[in-house]
Amino acid sequence: MSLNVYNSQTKQVEEFNPLNKDEVLMYTCGPTVYNYAHIGNFRTMLASDIILRTLMFNGYNVKSVINYTDLGHLTDDADTGEDKLERAAEKEGRSAKEVADFYIKAFNKDFDGLNMKKPTMFVRATDYIQEQIELVHVLDSKGFVYRTTDGVYFDTGKYPKYHSAFGKNAEDVCDAHDPNSEKKAPADFALWKFSPEDRTRWQEYDSPWGKGFPGWHVECSAMILAELGKTIDIHVGGEDHLGTHHPNEIAQSECANDAMLSKYWLHVTHLQVDGGKMSKSLGTGHTVDDVVSRGFSPMDLRFFYMTAHYRSPLNFTWESLQSAHNSLRKFYDLVSGYKESEYSVVDENLSKKFKSAVNSDFSMPKAIAVVWELLKSEIEEPSKIKTLLQMDEVLGLKLSDYVGYEIPEKVQNLAKIRWEYKQSGIWDKADQVRKEINGIGYIVEDSSDGYKVRRKS
Repeated sequence: MSLNVYNSQTKQVEEFNPLNKDEVLMYTCGPTVYNYAHIGNFRTMLASDIILRTLMFNGYNVKSVINYTDLGHLTDDADTGEDKLERAAEKEGRSAKEVADFYIKAFNKDFDGLNMKKPTMFVRATDYIQEQIELVHVLDSKGFVYRTTDGVYFDTGKYPKYHSAFGKNAEDVCDAHDPNSEKKAPADFALWKFSPEDRTRWQEYDSPWGKGFPGWHVECSAMILAELGKTIDIHVGGEDHLGTHHPNEIAQSECANDAMLSKYWLHVTHLQVDGGKMSKSLGTGHTVDDVVSRGFSPMDLRFFYMTAHYRSPLNFTWESLQSAHNSLRKFYDLVSGYKESEYSVVDENLSKKFKSAVNSDFSMPKAIAVVWELLKSEIEEPSKIKTLLQMDEVLGLKLSDYVGYEIPEKVQNLAKIRWEYKQSGIWDKADQVRKEINGIGYIVEDSSDGYKVRRKS
């Protein structure tokens, strides 16, 4: 069964044919670690995780890399403004490295909480300074570089394919850049920025062109070359990278290496919040911790992401997250009544149907529909659970934690006592017992006809 992916560069759905069948090479643009990653960032990370899991589900061995941008990303993607890490360091009263270390740790906690598979490696831009300098040196030696008073720039005029990298015309690309009077063209971008003369940066390095730091775009090209080679199979990122970052990556990589950078480009559509753009100033720049503080779990958020195709709009509201929570609880409740058997076998019909769904450009809504079909089917329970756990290799919902799980007798007795207190109107004692049950790791949910106990997810 073939795997089909939508390639942003060709704007077509294409059959996936890796460069080397023995190992797929995949790179994902990760976070700029100057602040907490928000739930919009993690939509891209979730899509990357599903892509990785689907490749493995199809039997591919995958070498995957995700980067941390810990220097060089300015407040304006068009090479103007302040370095986000430097500004955060000044604001928080600690070094840029301390800021990066703190937010990398926070990102990793959320990454793990969302049950995402670790890539082969996470890489930090600051660990590849020499590789970035070497890349710029190669471009300089080939005549693609010129110098201004504030840095060293790539001359897009010498790379005719630049403006059509993702089907955009020259005007579209130029409009995405802030004009600089010293640039030969508005779309030209910084490869190396010089340090200011009136102060010392936390992160600055010696180079053939002077003391400074790499432009934001250089790091991805340098790290891909160092860890994956000149050409990779899949490059993943948010749709915001279509206008500037990824065209710049392509230009500098292909001019330096005389080779295609990536065979397939996959871009994830931005997450909306309450029907609009995510904004911290408006109080909609939610983090995973915000989700947890509202009584939801990271797995609820994971399931929410999967309710829409990664290239389709997805609008986050607390109501939509509640709906995802309710659906996931149904999954867990249903599988908790099933028993595994060493003699059970996967249902081939529904297994193929599921694989067809995920192989259709990673369509998780279609895949979830097949899961519901499986759960409602008349297939024998051992076979049903065997098939479901196979599907969860892609879903990543930790369904195995809930299969055939029996509530301990102590918890059942406490739940019964709590219910009796409630029936008698002794609310304070009922609440006290509820807290005791929660402390053991279980939740009691009341309904019109009684109550149900389940393990915390």
